[in-house]
Amino acid sequence: MPDKTYRINEMFYSLQGEGMRAGTPNVFVRFSGCNQTCAVESHGFDCDTEFVSGVDMTLKEIAHKAAATMGDAWQASDAPCWQVLTGGEPGLQVDKEYCEFMHALGWSLAIETNGSIDLPHIGTGQLDDYDLDWITVSPKVAEHAIRQEVAHEVKYVRGDGQGIPKPKCNAQHRLISPAFNGMDLDPAALSHCIELVKGNPAWRLSVQLHKTWRVR
Repeated sequence: MPDKTYRINEMFYSLQGEGMRAGTPNVFVRFSGCNQTCAVESHGFDCDTEFVSGVDMTLKEIAHKAAATMGDAWQASDAPCWQVLTGGEPGLQVDKEYCEFMHALGWSLAIETNGSIDLPHIGTGQLDDYDLDWITVSPKVAEHAIRQEVAHEVKYVRGDGQGIPKPKCNAQHRLISPAFNGMDLDPAALSHCIELVKGNPAWRLSVQLHKTWRVR
């Protein structure tokens, strides 16, 4: 029986540019495919990522390439090495087998999901029951359609004039991220998000810093 494969769009080593883990080094594993279409008309922003193309890879091939992508840092690190599983929508492919395989090799796993899929877990679905070490939910659907109901952080992109969310997902951290125009921060969106956070102290501002840093 052939080894199971996952369709991978790309893989690269860079700094996390947003959320509570901003500034940390990670191997970004971008999974092909998505179950949502983001556009200005429906979401207030256009999707800026190509995630349609991809190559089928086994777990061993993914792990080998992830370590090679880090280069000498993989062997030199005395701290956990992280993969950020992103997309597209990684929840369409990431499963218990993937998590267990990568954990056995010493990887820590973060995922960036739109929340429309219940991620692999055991037990009652409390945060400690998940096979992933860090869960970021960035909803692209109406709240009633959210299936991933717990997370370490929930993050919403907001354009000028969009209101504060009422998240279904129960997260430790709530983040508002102003929309960008390509690589450029929309000043009106930033000003609006600052006012949203000032008026709602349970939330925190999160800007896509990797775009200002001009890194992937």
